[in-house]
Amino acid sequence: MIPILLPMPRRMMLKPSSTHSPQPVIEVIDTTTTRSHAYCIEANDKLIRLIAHDNAALFYARQTLAQLHQQLGPALPELRIEDWPDFPVRGVMLDISRDKVPTMGTLFELVDLLASWKINQLQLYTEHTFAYAGHEEVWRGSSPMTGPQIRALDTYCRDRFVELVPNQNSFGHMERWLKHPRYLPLAEASDGAQTPWGFRWEGPFGLCPTDPLCLELLDDLYGQLLPHFSSRLFNVGCDETFDLGQGRSKMQCQARGVERVYLDFLSAIRRLVSAHGRRMMFWGDIILNHPELIRHLPHDVIALCWGYEATSDLDESARRFAQAGVPFYVCPGTSSWLSISGRTDNMLANQQSAAQAGIKHGAIGYLNTDWGDHGHLQYLPISFPGLAAGAAMSWCLQSNPAGPTLAAALDVHAFADAAAVMGRLALNLGNVYQAVGKLLSNRSALFSILVPSSAHGDPMEGITVDGLAAAETAIDAAISNLGAARMKRTDAALIADEFANAAQMLKYACRRGRAALDPAAGQPAELADQLQRIVQSHHRCWLARNRPGGLGDSTNRLV
Repeated sequence: MIPILLPMPRRMMLKPSSTHSPQPVIEVIDTTTTRSHAYCIEANDKLIRLIAHDNAALFYARQTLAQLHQQLGPALPELRIEDWPDFPVRGVMLDISRDKVPTMGTLFELVDLLASWKINQLQLYTEHTFAYAGHEEVWRGSSPMTGPQIRALDTYCRDRFVELVPNQNSFGHMERWLKHPRYLPLAEASDGAQTPWGFRWEGPFGLCPTDPLCLELLDDLYGQLLPHFSSRLFNVGCDETFDLGQGRSKMQCQARGVERVYLDFLSAIRRLVSAHGRRMMFWGDIILNHPELIRHLPHDVIALCWGYEATSDLDESARRFAQAGVPFYVCPGTSSWLSISGRTDNMLANQQSAAQAGIKHGAIGYLNTDWGDHGHLQYLPISFPGLAAGAAMSWCLQSNPAGPTLAAALDVHAFADAAAVMGRLALNLGNVYQAVGKLLSNRSALFSILVPSSAHGDPMEGITVDGLAAAETAIDAAISNLGAARMKRTDAALIADEFANAAQMLKYACRRGRAALDPAAGQPAELADQLQRIVQSHHRCWLARNRPGGLGDSTNRLV
């Protein structure tokens, strides 16, 4: 049996010999190799030798050895593995600000899983879900992270060679703050602004970069947040500042240019970050709109080059930062948000193109994002395929091309499913978005029916009864073997419930769509009863992994 490892190592040679009795394990640190995180495993009839460049590499060697024993038992065949990563930083960013804040138990379990896949950085995307003293009205009712909890998680991560990087958006995406009267005067455009996506954002969104009180607020937040982290990095966000120049800074933007006003505020934030002893990371989308300014970025920043579609041109974005000498990460996504069950094929193409662009242009990191827009309605195991694919491709793209062994790897290393059902089930359920016949950017058509938004137009445009019927058939086919799974996990029953309820949400969207197209296709009372059962299950699934804060807001999006 050839083992399926996650990620698959760069070089693995098994000799066709019989297995031997359990051998003693010898661990050796060998710093003569120039490759950080590189390790070698040698096994024969006498011993198993782990040779590693450093302690982190030795940890990765142990993870591979544990995976080998998991599949082959205590006795191994004669083998040799030589392995090292494509990217020195292989990270995951989890959104904890779109209603869903995980429990500490969930976070610890996630760190264990990611560390076993050789992920070495974790970020918790934060807008308002840290318990800042003196700002209680902002986070009240959201079950925020606290300083002691961050410190406990930081220690847990460090013990597994995972760097917990602080993350606090600091320019755009501040609506959770600015909606409160005390903070509204700091807004760029208190009455809303036009977006580049064709709709108007109602209400405040971003900070006014020309107001010095905004920097005072950020300095306070940084002073409270950062001491709980051992990491010297800090992600300050600063993405999607679409309202800039449409409000209080309009005159300065007209005089100096929107891009200059943005860059000046970014530089001011960088000085704050530096004063707190950190190195600034920021989302690179705004500066990429004005590539001539990239060379004016502060010398020590790290740009986060993101794009979440199969068609995202991360190659061109990465090339621009590389040519300017700005260190950068490539940042694809799991494609699970705004979808309920994921978008498997989009995710695989997006992850692979990000790895290709990063390798080609010398990215120093690969940050895989898992967002929670519009209520974080996807359950955590829905993101397992995207998280696993990112871990594999960021370790060694050549050994882990998109798709071929992912289902089997998920069965073994994510779902622990002895029946080999869940891996393929998760990937297939993640592809039902295509059966509708209408493809959207950054979301699925069924999600748009389930959670309609005036900002995204008529969710029924381009939808047909036949397409919805085909989607419901695909959902039933994908989920049909769920009862046959034999997951050897303590949360096996919960995972089954999560996938079952995700399927019910998708089927409800199909029926709701058919009722909109043909009132005779569904009765309002029947749909209401189905939705009530879905919401009840959603509450149970949510509270099994997450804190209660935000659950009401998430549920309200369904009803």
